[in-house]
Amino acid sequence: MADGQALRKLTIRILRYNPRVPGDVPRLQDYEIEEADGMTLFIALNDIRDRLDGSIAFDFVCRAGICGSCAMMIDGRPGLACRTLTKNLGAVITLAPLPVFELVADLSVDTGKWMRGMSERLEAWVHVKQGEIDLKRIEDRMDPDLAEEIFELDRCIECGCCVAGCGTARMRDDFVGAVGLNKIARFRLDPRDTRTDEDFYELVGDDDGVFGCMSLLACHDVCPKQLPLQTQIAFLRRKMVKQGTLG
Repeated sequence: MADGQALRKLTIRILRYNPRVPGDVPRLQDYEIEEADGMTLFIALNDIRDRLDGSIAFDFVCRAGICGSCAMMIDGRPGLACRTLTKNLGAVITLAPLPVFELVADLSVDTGKWMRGMSERLEAWVHVKQGEIDLKRIEDRMDPDLAEEIFELDRCIECGCCVAGCGTARMRDDFVGAVGLNKIARFRLDPRDTRTDEDFYELVGDDDGVFGCMSLLACHDVCPKQLPLQTQIAFLRRKMVKQGTLG
């Protein structure tokens, strides 16, 4: 804060609920803290847990917007607690767990189980022909522009924000979400992957894949890594329409 400027009093309103505690019910609980310079929600939550209530459950690892584990609903919008400055929010801040994912407790959800199931379903790894794996072989150089394009999509941290903001994911339990479609777009680009457009169509060419997207594109708006999800979903849809017509 600037010299002489009074520090704000913040009310952090947290949705509390532990489904593993018999008789526990969802409830909003308020905590009042004093805002500090450069305070993020991660800092605010740790302050609350250290001084006011050590029972609050939330997740964090890297504190640098890389691991994605601190994703939560911030005033009704998915975001990362470690990258959200309190100065950009009002004096009353409401926090809730991400929807869609299994609730652990309070602000903690199990995104890993959902992400693993989606990745296994989409076979999200480079497919090569049987018998061609040679760990001693030096891979051919990849075109730098193509490598950069693949790297751009590889920046996904699987935080779950895109899934939490997706209308289709609320209605279809098997919808792969923007994070899944982004993986398909990434492996389509990879020249090491031997799968064809027909193979990818089998994976996401239905209402649980690219045709389930309602084009609301909240995923694009809330992605903390600002991935080009809108462009990739539109591109995949065009390719899948063409493949479905040919098929």
